[in-house]
Amino acid sequence: MRILVVSPGFHGYASAIGRTLASFGHDARVHVYDRAAGPVGRAGMRAVLNHPRSALAIRTRRALTARAIAAVRESRPDAVIVIRGDLLGGEWWEQLDHLSMPRVTWFYDELRRMRYDEGLLDEIGPLATYSPIDAKDLAERGLDSHHVPLGFDALQPISARDVRGVSFIGARYPGREHVLRSLAAHGVDVVAFGRDWSRHPVDVLRSGQFTHPGVRAERELPRSLAYGAMQGSAATMNLHGDQDGFTMRTFEAAGVGGVQICDRSDVSEHYDVGTELLTFAHLDELVELCRRTTRDVGWADGLRVQGQRRTLAEHTLAHRLRRLEGLWA
Repeated sequence: MRILVVSPGFHGYASAIGRTLASFGHDARVHVYDRAAGPVGRAGMRAVLNHPRSALAIRTRRALTARAIAAVRESRPDAVIVIRGDLLGGEWWEQLDHLSMPRVTWFYDELRRMRYDEGLLDEIGPLATYSPIDAKDLAERGLDSHHVPLGFDALQPISARDVRGVSFIGARYPGREHVLRSLAAHGVDVVAFGRDWSRHPVDVLRSGQFTHPGVRAERELPRSLAYGAMQGSAATMNLHGDQDGFTMRTFEAAGVGGVQICDRSDVSEHYDVGTELLTFAHLDELVELCRRTTRDVGWADGLRVQGQRRTLAEHTLAHRLRRLEGLWA
């Protein structure tokens, strides 16, 4: 089956989805619709994100839409998986309708953070979303909506990396910085990876984060090394922001064989807390968990084995994409 994946770059996950579909035996092709070529392209994407009503943003969105339409005409797929898709104009969806193209649209973010017109959502289903709240709300409106969580890319090679102490990999938000600073103040050896945390001069200029984060910080890692860093840490933290769905990190940290410490107790929907991963409700509890993962290696190794086993059995990208296949069938 020829399948076209139309997706943002999304930290390389677009390619991961294509690779997983190919492992099923499909002829999978990937079109990254927000790829920005050169200074002009990057300026256009900045306008789309920061000044969406500007003339440059409007022109850029039209160009994104035209390129996506050209991709579907060229590849002539049997089905299309659209990831997010909110930057694509109405002409894109009209083209899929014109071709009577089986499709499904998968959201890895909450609808409130996307730029969909309310009326358009009624026309582009079936819809899948990582957000259980959005899935419920859309279904109550009569839309063909399904809760499909994110998952672990089990086909991604892991580059081993020994990391001293407890790690955090992700964006630098005030709440996260407060947690990491508090851990350091309690004597926990913690390191943060990411452009916003890094003190490298290039990263500081690009991120605008001129203040020191108060913990050891290293540059952003490609996904293979990020997987290795989570695996090679005493423990790795999964700190959510204003989200009701679970991030990729939830399934990746366990999937690579890391000791995951998550800030949400409702992760019990996916994992057994205490044997497959850990959760915390307050700082003192987090401090003690971090200390125990360092001193009680046998206990920590049990978490690694059980969390990875559960992930590979239930929570990979392959599991999620099989769900999506069933939605367009």
